[in-house]
Amino acid sequence: MPDLPSPQDATEAALFSECWDAVLSYADLCTAGSTAAAELAREAFTMGIGELRAAETGTVRGTGRRSTRLPRIPLLLSAVRTTAAAWEEAGQGHKLDPDLRLWLHSDQAARYTGPPLRRPVAVRGLRDLQQADAELLWLAEAEALPLPLIARRLGLDPDTAADELAQVGRLFRDRCHRNHLDSPMDAECRSYARLLDAVTRSPAADTPGDLSRHLATCHQCAEAAACLRLHGGGLPGALAGGVIGWGGLAYLERRRRAAEVRLGAGRPDRADADTGDPADGNGRTRVARHGLLAAAALVSLLALAVSLMPFGDSAAESAARPDTDRSPATDPGPSLPPAPTVPPDDATPDTPRPTAERTPDRKDPGADPDSDPEPQGTSSGTAAPETTAARSGPATCRVDYDLVNQWPDGFQADVTVTTRHPLDSWSVGFTFGDGQRITQMWDASASQDGPRVTATAADYNKTVAAGGKLTFGFTASWAGRNSPPTDVTLDGHTCASR
Repeated sequence: MPDLPSPQDATEAALFSECWDAVLSYADLCTAGSTAAAELAREAFTMGIGELRAAETGTVRGTGRRSTRLPRIPLLLSAVRTTAAAWEEAGQGHKLDPDLRLWLHSDQAARYTGPPLRRPVAVRGLRDLQQADAELLWLAEAEALPLPLIARRLGLDPDTAADELAQVGRLFRDRCHRNHLDSPMDAECRSYARLLDAVTRSPAADTPGDLSRHLATCHQCAEAAACLRLHGGGLPGALAGGVIGWGGLAYLERRRRAAEVRLGAGRPDRADADTGDPADGNGRTRVARHGLLAAAALVSLLALAVSLMPFGDSAAESAARPDTDRSPATDPGPSLPPAPTVPPDDATPDTPRPTAERTPDRKDPGADPDSDPEPQGTSSGTAAPETTAARSGPATCRVDYDLVNQWPDGFQADVTVTTRHPLDSWSVGFTFGDGQRITQMWDASASQDGPRVTATAADYNKTVAAGGKLTFGFTASWAGRNSPPTDVTLDGHTCASR
């Protein structure tokens, strides 16, 4: 009779099934290609399993005190960041996204490994919650899973899950407030602490001008404010920024789109090509590029199964999920780039990669439709900067610019361009008027020359049908003013604004 799997093996197999796509998604953001992404995810998952096993013993090694740990997915995502830092230190940084490499050498990165009281308030607050409460908060806010699904996964009553989530949100807020007060801070920050607590409790409360000015210049207090303000939709960003750090917003967007895909959004049979519904091309594009990253992931999963656990078919099924597919990107050279730019995205890749841009080729009609509903990573490649001058003639495209979110020194935006003609590749240019600088981009590769930004199609979304839409998103920095970009062009042709 064959040996039955141990309870530990079964638990780890279930963990793999539930968490691998999230780990691979973030690993893809952190690396320069799908092969490196699968390798980083595998190493991080192995590290995370070790941490979980140690936590189950109830003590922290060498201390004799009981362990408090993050929920499973945040713990594994932190392991990705830690493994990436180890790669950089070991001379393997050329496999990583160049922007991540710069971040790893910054003071921001040091906060995640420094003294506990100086770490982000969000990660400290999440650790302070009961394990089940922390799992519920992360799955609902960061992974964007529907409550009925979360209730089944965590063994909760679906009828009371919403009430439990609201209660957990309040507990998280209280823990973050306490941790903010316990943090080392100067006299000015201390003087605003109680006012910040009062203002963030009610959605109707006005923020006094002096507090608003303080939050615009104090990163520590602005970070705490995001955790304390449960209304307004900022909690997912606060969680991702505090727990993951670099690439948090891009990860959130990728997971949101992945959740929409799993719930049926963006399937080809529900699309209407004539209306330019993004669902149409997205579904077919996903099928076309599905095999590339899935194949790399499958190889990695087999290796992981040998070294870690007998996952069998469940690993292959996890590797084949829609949010783990992408065309591989070219690894950058071992040296750091002269200036930071962008990396790639989800289930398949993502987060902007710095690249010089190339003028895309335009071919005959018959191209596949729009971009994938899940944010995908930018492909690294070489390209010549687009000229600022637009070609003459009537507008052959329409642009929609959506400011998704904004905070004291940064913002997130989406750009959607509807094209009159079919495209076999594309390049979108636009000009910032207030000194904004791109920090990350997904679903396109970004380059910036002064105020002029050029976004070039990734391999998986470069074909767009006539009347179809192409979409990409980004985060950027700003100061003083943040007006929308102007002079938007598609392949050098001026686009009309909605």
